[in-house]
This record gives sequence, C-alpha cells and structure tokens, in this order.
Amino acid sequence: MIRRSLRLRLWTGAILSISVALLVAGAGLITLFERHVERRIDAELRLQLNQLAAAITVAADGRVSLAHDPSDPRFTQPLSGLYWQVDAANQPGLLRSRSLWDTVIALPADPLAPGGVHAHVLQGPGEQRLLIRERRLVFTQNAVSLRLAVGLNRAELTLARDDFAADMWPYLALIILVLLLATLVQIQTGLAPLEAVRRGVEAIRSGQARQLADTYPDEVMPLVSEVNALLTARSQAIERARVWTADLAHGLKTPLAALAADAQRLREQGHPALACDLEQLAATMRRRVDRELIRARVRSGTERHQARVDVGESIRRLLSVLKRTPDGERLDWRLETPPDAWVALMPDDLLDLLGNLLENAAKWARTSVCLTVVAGAWIEIQISDDGPGVPLEQRSRLGERGLRLDQNKEGTGLGLAIASDVVDAYGGKLCFTQAETGGLMVSLWLPAAS
Repeated sequence: MIRRSLRLRLWTGAILSISVALLVAGAGLITLFERHVERRIDAELRLQLNQLAAAITVAADGRVSLAHDPSDPRFTQPLSGLYWQVDAANQPGLLRSRSLWDTVIALPADPLAPGGVHAHVLQGPGEQRLLIRERRLVFTQNAVSLRLAVGLNRAELTLARDDFAADMWPYLALIILVLLLATLVQIQTGLAPLEAVRRGVEAIRSGQARQLADTYPDEVMPLVSEVNALLTARSQAIERARVWTADLAHGLKTPLAALAADAQRLREQGHPALACDLEQLAATMRRRVDRELIRARVRSGTERHQARVDVGESIRRLLSVLKRTPDGERLDWRLETPPDAWVALMPDDLLDLLGNLLENAAKWARTSVCLTVVAGAWIEIQISDDGPGVPLEQRSRLGERGLRLDQNKEGTGLGLAIASDVVDAYGGKLCFTQAETGGLMVSLWLPAAS
C-alpha cells in the first residue's frame, strides 16, 4: 500500500508531478507556437494587403482595376485557402481573387480609418474559416473609397499547430524517461541512508555492533541519536536486571545452604527420611535457581558481537564430565565432528544448551548416544539415543517449561525448555524426531561463526 511504502509514495509523487509539469509545459509550448504562427500569418497577410493596395488603380471615370495581379499563385487556384477582395461603396466583391470563385466575403460594417488594419475571423468559401486583414483605401482625386481584404484559411494554422504537437510529444516522452531515471537515482540516493540504518540495526541485532555509527546525513542523525539513546537505555536496564538477578541468586544461595545444613543435623539426630526430603528439596530449588539464571542471561540480550566457540571442543568437555556421572559412565558415547565447526554463540550459552540436551539423552539412553556435527552455513548437531523414544503426539510439546513425560525419572522438566530458549535467542532451530535406534533424535541448527 502507498501509505506503507516510502519508496512507492516518492515514486507516485514524482510521476504525478512530472506528468502534470510536462502536460502544462506541452500545452504552453503549443499555445506559444500557435501565437507565433499567428503572428507570422498576420505579417504575411499585411504584406499581401500592401501589395494589393499598391496594384489598385482608379481611372478618371471611377473604374477600379488592378495594375497587376498579386504574385502568390494561390490567388489563382479555386478554394486554395488564400484570398483577396476589394469592396466599393454599395458594391461588395467589386474585385476578388479567382481563388474565391463565386464567393463574396461578407466584411463587417465597422468603421475603418484610412491606413488602419482590422483583423477578423469570417466565413469563407467551402465552409472555411478565414483569418481576415482589411484596410480602407481612399482616392481623393476621384472621391473613391475602397475596402481591401486579404484572408487565409485558418485550417493552416491548426495544421501547423497539430504538426508541431506531433513532433513535440516524442521529445516530451524522452524528457519523461530522463526525468524518471533521474528520479530513480534521486530516490535511491535519498533512501540510501535509511538502508544504511537498517543494516546498522541488523548488525546490532546480530551482535556485530553495539550502536549505530555517527556518519549519517544530518537529516537522519536525529533518528540515529534516538536509536542509540534507546540502545543505551536498554543496555542499562539489562545491566540492572543482571545485577538484580545476581543479587537474587546470592540471596537464595544462603537459605539453601542453611537448608542443607539443617538436613545434615536432622540426619545426625536420627531423622534420615526427613533429611533426605530436605536435601532433595534444596537440590531441586538450587537447580531451578541455576536454570532461571541461565534463562535470564540468554533472554536479556547478552552481547554477542564477538561470539565464537568450537562445537567439537565444547562437546568433548561436556562428555568428560558426563562420563563420570552414574548415567553417563554406563553409556557408549560416539562423536563425529569436523575439525573446525565454530558457532556464533557465547561459550557458556553453548555449554548450557548442549549440557541440557546431553543430560536428557544420558537419562533416557539404554546403551549408547550418538553425536554428529555437520559444518556449513549453519552448524547442524544431531544427538540420538537408543532409549524408549517419545510418542509422535507428544513430541510437539517437548521444550515446554516444566514438562515431564515420566514422573519416575528425576528432574525438573526445565532442561529442554532452557535449550529451546537458548536456540531461540540465537535465531537457531530445534527439532525432535525418532532416531533409527528407536529413541529420540534431537536436531539442532545454530548459526556458523564468521
């Protein structure tokens, strides 16, 4: 829609303004040309009128004649479009050109001083409209007063105007094309700073920059300044949230440690069942606090302008820890990864992401877990186990916060939800399908580091 596209609005305004301007210019040029031709015709008719006056002679008995015919051959061709006529008192059409044939031009009865020239548009032969120039000629010695008129078919003026318009419109079309090309350059040049702002915002979103540069035109700088101020305020708000989260975590760790100490004292006092319940509660609360801290860090927009980490090295670090756990030491871990597979993630975020997925695989696998890494424009990581798998109707719910498909297994149901948060924060993709071994296969796509 026009209201949603600045480029289209500029194009619409330019096309309308160019069209109106050229239409007005074309009409003006045609009018000017018509007036110019009309002035030339007026000069020609006056010249013909003077030649006609010079050729008229009056005899002693008052007879009027021409010493010689006007030189223009059109006067001798019937209905040629160029005519002359001489009127005497009560004798219209006393003398007239052969081109008039049997027609007499009805000159208006207006007072005409000797030497003056009047202009008329009158009806001529063959339905022609004539541009007339007339003057009065008085012979005092014979007391003879004559009206001399010369006329030209107005269609010649119209034809010349139309021919000029026909020759002019192709050039106007060429001018329109040139102006449209100039408009294209102008629009591209004018909107280029906005495109640069878009790329700058994209670089900020992808973590390659922290603020917009100050190299934009003066008209765009107010917008850039406001965006930078917004980014600064956002960064400060995130920093305050981090400090608040850290204070909250620190404040919770002390009560949890006290709760663990109380559980130990209860065990020493002979209440092992109650002590185990308290220890399990403290462990669950500690895990929730740790996971919420991870989610808060990922969702808070952590700076990633230098994010880069080796996937293979991160997986090997995690496996070295998992193989020492009760679930991990009983499994056969298989890893296939290229030597250089770097993703654009912060190291801690990748460890949290893969740690949750590998812990989930270790929990459900029977004998083995297979990890495959494929490098490309995106880094694909596949984690498949030979466990019981997940029914198709329940796979779409994997990653929901607090979801536990088997209440007999220990856990809080937060691991896959946190993994989904990390993947979403970095613009990746997480997919759950059935592995060839019958278990669950987690496919993970993460942006490759530049």
